[in-house]
Amino acid sequence: MEFREIILKYALINAVQHDGKANPKAVIGKILGENPELRPKAKEIIPLVNDVVQEVNSMSKEEQEAKLREIYPEFFEEKKEKKEEKKGLPPLPKAEKGKVVTRFAPNPDGAFHLGNARAAILSHEYARLYDGKFILRFDDTDPKVKRPEPIFYDWIIEDLKWLGFQIDEIHYASDRIEIYYKYAEELIKMGKAYVCTCEPEHFRKLRDEGKACPHRDLPPEVQLKEWEKMLNGEYKEGEAVVRIKTDLNHPNPAVRDWPALRIIDNPNHPRTGNRYRVWPLYNFASAIDDHELGVTHIFRGQEHAENETRQRYLYEYFGWEYPEAVHHGRLSIEGVILSKSKTRKGIEEGKYLGWDDPRLGTIRALRRRGIQPEAIKELILEVGLKKSDTTISWDNLAAINRRIIEPIANRYFFVADPIPMEIKGYEEEFTAEIPLHPDYPERGVRKLKFTPGKPIYVSKDDLELLKDNEYIRLKDLFNVKIVEVSEERITAEFDSIEYEKARENKWRMIHWVPEGKPCEVLVPEGEELIVRTGLLEKNANLKVDDIVQFERFGFVRVDKVEGDKVIAIFAHK
Repeated sequence: MEFREIILKYALINAVQHDGKANPKAVIGKILGENPELRPKAKEIIPLVNDVVQEVNSMSKEEQEAKLREIYPEFFEEKKEKKEEKKGLPPLPKAEKGKVVTRFAPNPDGAFHLGNARAAILSHEYARLYDGKFILRFDDTDPKVKRPEPIFYDWIIEDLKWLGFQIDEIHYASDRIEIYYKYAEELIKMGKAYVCTCEPEHFRKLRDEGKACPHRDLPPEVQLKEWEKMLNGEYKEGEAVVRIKTDLNHPNPAVRDWPALRIIDNPNHPRTGNRYRVWPLYNFASAIDDHELGVTHIFRGQEHAENETRQRYLYEYFGWEYPEAVHHGRLSIEGVILSKSKTRKGIEEGKYLGWDDPRLGTIRALRRRGIQPEAIKELILEVGLKKSDTTISWDNLAAINRRIIEPIANRYFFVADPIPMEIKGYEEEFTAEIPLHPDYPERGVRKLKFTPGKPIYVSKDDLELLKDNEYIRLKDLFNVKIVEVSEERITAEFDSIEYEKARENKWRMIHWVPEGKPCEVLVPEGEELIVRTGLLEKNANLKVDDIVQFERFGFVRVDKVEGDKVIAIFAHK
């Protein structure tokens, strides 16, 4: 490889790694770091590096990548191998092939979001890794505070399948109430649980002082009668709860005689209606089901450590072996709402369009933006089992998604806020034939026709560029001299056809359309949803769910096609 090609290789690598802009100092550092024999010639190398970097930075991202593939294809193989190495998960403790059973237990009171996805993906990946079983268990026994809704059961299953999950079993906690009753009665008979009818404030005072509730030591036969009163309606909501006996001196007051079952009058549950009035709380139902369903490994957030302490009392009383608990930190994404309560409130207030509003972090919202399931999975596996809380940036997810969709996304010109440009001095029709994808010529071309006497349209986004540059290149068309610029109209004169002339003179390049179909792009920007209107290539034959790149604008997913009008959602650059 010639010396200039060596510099070009490093410049292209640096550009591809940094959003199309190579840094001369970084390129020089890399060359001299990996080729120490060249250090004595640094003064000669620096000007040459600066020239090559300028040349590379004048290319489009597509041109940079295509050139790098041509001169150094090994870069992309190495990158792929590194990604595959990162994806590996550490071995599970106490895990045997064919015997691992994991579960994911969402509450169907809202849409499945990226924060939930961590436990779900880890549970599923390890079940598959060990040829085991993955269980989806709906934790739907709170018909009052976290009330389940029928639509969310369906959406969660749909979202998991979209992520590539193979669900081996599905269980609904609300269908298993009789099982929880059976174990509650057993515990009462064993003297390990009791019915407490204290006023909540009074019980909290006793608990915090490490004192026993006055009902705690009543004999089991009395407790069973109290239990029957809970079931048959003699006690109303808030008047009685079943508590699990624990250590009254436990350092964490929340662990002391924790509540297992409570009364909810008129629950009107979406699956069981008003059939049951005594409902298990999370810790009781979850602990019983993990044993009943044979769960061997539980993936849960660090914040659930207290719940594990509570649940272990049940396992000790029944002589069961507690599943292996694998703790991880919480996952959040910068600037994206994950909270179900905040999302619901925003929807009710009309702030969000729905649970799939592209500003949100629900799986449905990410899917609507064009984020691929493989990108979400790869992101979660990269974070892995870290116990610390992790905040990822949107750029991290976008970088992974970009690599996945870049090969499949055809290219088109979209001109946002179009301004007509009149071009004088070229009196023939000119048809620009532009590849649908620069790396896959077999996909064909788009044809954009310039007609003398008719304006073309360029984006208002390029107005300052046009004011600051005497000459520019219209991408894949020709070079022009800018004569007059205003917000209403631009006048230009034809200069030359050759791209090489634009490159040699480092003229800036912009996109254009001769005429177009109406197009809107919804662009999430933090809490705002910006609507960019403009023109899309007239012959762009797009359909819903297509993921394409609007050149110099970004990757988008087609959300609607209304007659001739296309509505798309911005994914990322």
